[in-house]
Amino acid sequence: MAKICGNHVTPIQAVNVGLLLLMCATWAEQYRTPYTETDTDRYEPRNHQQHHRDFSDSRKTECRRCCDPGEEPPQYGSPYPQYQVVPQINITILKGEKGENGHRGLHGKVGKTGQSGPKGPNGLKGSKGNIGAPGESCKSYYSAFSVGRKKALHSNEYYQTLVFDTELVNLYGHFNMFTGKFFCYVPGIYFFSLNVHTWNQKETYLHVMKNEQEMAILYAQPSDRSIMQSQSLMLDLERDDEVWVRLYKGERENAIFSDDFDTYITFSGYLIKAKSEG
Repeated sequence: MAKICGNHVTPIQAVNVGLLLLMCATWAEQYRTPYTETDTDRYEPRNHQQHHRDFSDSRKTECRRCCDPGEEPPQYGSPYPQYQVVPQINITILKGEKGENGHRGLHGKVGKTGQSGPKGPNGLKGSKGNIGAPGESCKSYYSAFSVGRKKALHSNEYYQTLVFDTELVNLYGHFNMFTGKFFCYVPGIYFFSLNVHTWNQKETYLHVMKNEQEMAILYAQPSDRSIMQSQSLMLDLERDDEVWVRLYKGERENAIFSDDFDTYITFSGYLIKAKSEG
């Protein structure tokens, strides 16, 4: 111990070195615990004063070297709990590779219809379209007739249809000369006119008929003279409607005049406007 760092020292210097070592040992004693590791588990806070007395006695009797090279410092137990460091594992580091997509599930139930949204802004004007194919030419519809009668007719116990024997105009044959009725093939507005010659001292009483409905009357009272009497009207006809003239039945003497040579009785009609023309 008198040799330090390989140089010879005097006895006075050796004494100083000894004192220095003693002071180091005294300072080290303050941090040494007198209990072993087994005593740590039996530590009770109630014997705290006894612990300090034993600690003071041990400081007086024990002397250990801790600074010489080659010697390990003594291991002393601690009166406090020993904590063990537990490593923390980051779970995100252990994340595996992405798996494959699973099978598509079933469709869910249809939800309730939502409220209509606000009207959007008008879009941009589109480009002009191509010219379409030419349409059909405008069709014009015509229907007209004019017929006459040269024979007189007297009433009897039942109604009589006035049949005509002279065909003046019968466009497309819409008037049937055998039945005395006009048959409507073109729906629309028609004009009709009836002219007769009355018989003196006899009543003249006829109806212009549409199907079985009386539409107009031609009437003349008995007179000393025979005169020409007329009636005209317009009718709105549908397809298959019929227009004709009927002589009233004989509650009173009723007749129309003619002489078999001249045409005194005429019935005419023509189409004014077809319904298809709007």
